[in-house]
Amino acid sequence: MPFPIEDKLVVAVASSALFRLDEADRIFREKGISAYREYQRRHENKLLEPGIAFPFVRRFLEINHLFPENQPVEVVLLSRNDPDTGMRVFHSIGHYKLGITRAAFTGGNSPFRYIPAYNVSLFLSANEDDVRKAITDGYAAGLVLDSLVRDDLDDYELRIAFDFDGVIADDSAEKVYADGGLEQFHRSEDEKSEIPMSPGPLAGLFQKLGRLRTLESGRIEKEPSYKRYLKTAIVTARNAPAHKRLATTLRNWNISVDETFFLGGMNKGRILSTLRPHIFFDDQRHPHLDAAKDFTPSVHIPFGIASDRVAAPK
Repeated sequence: MPFPIEDKLVVAVASSALFRLDEADRIFREKGISAYREYQRRHENKLLEPGIAFPFVRRFLEINHLFPENQPVEVVLLSRNDPDTGMRVFHSIGHYKLGITRAAFTGGNSPFRYIPAYNVSLFLSANEDDVRKAITDGYAAGLVLDSLVRDDLDDYELRIAFDFDGVIADDSAEKVYADGGLEQFHRSEDEKSEIPMSPGPLAGLFQKLGRLRTLESGRIEKEPSYKRYLKTAIVTARNAPAHKRLATTLRNWNISVDETFFLGGMNKGRILSTLRPHIFFDDQRHPHLDAAKDFTPSVHIPFGIASDRVAAPK
């Protein structure tokens, strides 16, 4: 029997995030649902190629192999397919041995409504409308973006990188920047340096990843030879004096990260090209996710004032 889903850190993925469905999507757009169903049935046993979220999902599920007695994570499939057309997706899941057993097939309807039913802490999709509706309803969701990065199978770790404002924290500081400029932003953040920021859309995910780090820390104490698997990083365009409030927020939440980069507006690609996270979350497509796409699978968090434009150092 599967472990209770209430006890897990659950990530939900749409078929479009987990696998490349370019040809099937083209047929759906150009010829409609009947042609799409016929195409998927005809290719039911043809493997789908890994998609943008695949490296992250594969590595995320590996945590269960490291802690078999806890089984602390799970990935569920939330798909607009129906069970018939979804057979190809599950065939590919089985081939890659991903260990995904739970799913919702919604027959063309948006699946994000089932996020609370599956105890989901993050929903990844290539359908922008689904992601924006989920964010609007207060759920943690992200739009996977095209990337040419290929997974290095010899790389042992799982590295997850986050922007700070508008992703982990809310966008209140970005609003100050939008209204008063950089000088006002730095003045405000310096004055509020001892006041933690309010949670952003991925705060819950970030905090639960912190618990997994704690689980690994306990194992390191018992087994000094154990090598930490999950590593988290913050890559923010903040710099001094705005760095203080970030530290205050993490202390208040009792969370540690492995690496933090204060870039002061520097191109984030300069760090990501070395860090090489397996997934990176940011609320600005331009310029930050543009700079990231050559180095990491990237996810746009369409939240708040800066979600679609250049905004404050974050």
